[in-house]
Formats: sequence, C-alpha cells, structure tokens
Amino acid sequence: MPDPPPPPATDVPATLPAGAEVTLPVGADDVGSRLDVFLCRAFPARSRSFLARAIDQGAVRVDGVTARSSLKLRSGALVRFTVPAPPRTGPEAEEIPLRFLHLDEWIAAVDKPAGMVVHPAKGNWKGTLAGALKWHLQAGDAGLSTSGGPTRPGIVHRLDRDTSGVIVVARTEEAHHALARQFERRTVEKTYLAITQGAPQLDRDEINLPIGIHPYQREKMAVRRDHATSREALTRFEVLERFAGAALVRVTPRTGRTHQIRVHLAAIGFPVLCDGLYSGRTVIEPAFIGRPPGPALLMRQALHAAALSLDHPVTRQRMEFTAPLPDDMQGMIDALRNG
Repeated sequence: MPDPPPPPATDVPATLPAGAEVTLPVGADDVGSRLDVFLCRAFPARSRSFLARAIDQGAVRVDGVTARSSLKLRSGALVRFTVPAPPRTGPEAEEIPLRFLHLDEWIAAVDKPAGMVVHPAKGNWKGTLAGALKWHLQAGDAGLSTSGGPTRPGIVHRLDRDTSGVIVVARTEEAHHALARQFERRTVEKTYLAITQGAPQLDRDEINLPIGIHPYQREKMAVRRDHATSREALTRFEVLERFAGAALVRVTPRTGRTHQIRVHLAAIGFPVLCDGLYSGRTVIEPAFIGRPPGPALLMRQALHAAALSLDHPVTRQRMEFTAPLPDDMQGMIDALRNG
C-alpha cells in the first residue's frame, strides 16, 4: 500500500536551504484555484514576487510536471515546491585586468574586451565587467554608483558580450543620473566599426525600422511594425572599405535599442560578420576568403564600439573616448584585404 501523502506545509522555514523540497496535497477547498493563488495561501510569509519567480524558474511542479502560474488545480494533486536559491545581491570583486581609457573621481571609460559580459545575469555570475570594476574601483575614494541596482554597480549603458570597445561607467550617483539623462536625450554620440557579410550597395545610408522582441526566439530581437514591444530605431552607416564578400562599415546609431546595429544590418541583407544570432555563422574559416584549411579567422561578431562622445557630468566639458580595433577584427580585415 503506498505511503500517504505528506501533510501540507503552512510556510517554508527561513532556515531551509536552497534545493529543499516541500510537498502540498491539494485539498477540497483548493480545487479550481490557480497555482499562484494556492502558493500564496500556503506560504503567507513569502512575497508574491518571490513565488512568481519560483514558478517561472521551474521550481514548482504539479504531479511531477513543471506548471504555469495560471494552472487550475484538481483534487488530489500534489504540488512540490523546491526552495530556489536566494537572489544575488551583487557581483563579487574579481581581479580581472581592464584597460582604462579615462578615469577620474566621477566617471571611468573602459575598453571592454570581446567575450566579457557587462553585468551579472543568469548563467553569467563570474568574469563580468561589473565584478572587475568593483575590484579596480570600489576601494577608491569614489567607488561606483549604486543607482543601477546591486548587480550593476556603475553601469549606465551596456555592450553585448561579444561586442568590444568603449563603455562609460559612473562612480557617483550624481554622475550616474547626469549620464543617464544624456543617453535618454540622445546627446551621446556613439560610433561603431563593423565588418559586414556582403557589401551594401550604397556608400552611405540610414536604416529607420522599428525593433521589437522576436516572435518566437527569446534571445533575439527583430524588425517588427505595429507590435506592443516595438520601438523606433534609427541607424546610419557609411562603407569605409569594400572586399570580396564583405565590407568595413562605420555605424552611428541614433537610438539605443537592444541589438540595434545587428538587427538593422541583418534586415537590409548585410549582417555583422560572424554574428551567430543574425548571420548564421559562428566562426569564419579561411575558406571564406578562398584559402586552404587552417586556423579560424574570426570567432565572434565583428562589431566594435570605436568611439563615444558625451558631456562630462560635472565639468560639462565635451569628451570623446576612443578604443582601437582589437587584434581579431584587425586580423580579419587584413585577411580580407590580402584575400
């Protein structure tokens, strides 16, 4: 005869470690209730946001199956709740080398290498720019601003993991708010260099297409018109050099949408070279330029934040920070020229 189900719990004790499980049978009074409502009644000491996050993370199962918040419960069902790990309070300081382009008591400008995530997020808690900044700057007189929240010390804007180049950091709250206003008002001028797959026909042009969340790939953005998530996006570009099957392009985005340059260049048929999300290529082999097999020529998207111009948040002086092309992109350009 099977063991009877465990009795229902009234709350998850604060001392229970992450990963502990609590099982609750659905009684007659709970039949037809939504799963999230049931959990709020069962765990009154836990906030709705905590429980909603647990459901979204897959920490709640009904009869062994991961369930949605809106699931209506049936009689005799078993709800199993796995205590999720507590939310991170911030990145740990990590001794990671950084190349500072500018540093004073209010702001810093860094040449971010490709492959570095700007701030911690799920699956990327180590090796971030935020962690490196804490090691280099947190012990200083100014430290880093906290306006961006505990996981984003000093972070005012961001670059994608595999985009290299200039990023500006706030060291005080005053500087953070002043920089944020400039980004919001679009007075910050950003210049990128990209190698495109294929060469645009026009020497210069602008792309004015709205960008929203991709309809079925959560990690991507897409050109979408008349959608709730869509926002205007404007990108200007100029072809600096043409190659066989590629081009070196200077790009100046006038808005700051997620993946904007990558989405826009892909939308006109000339995606950023080696952009795994939007070009279909994750590595550029020598065969791309007609060479025999050998070491890969490029292993990340060919996009570099070359320059950023803004007003200093305290002195109001206009400043421009520039970062030279990294070796991998320069090597790709040299190979295209010789190819």
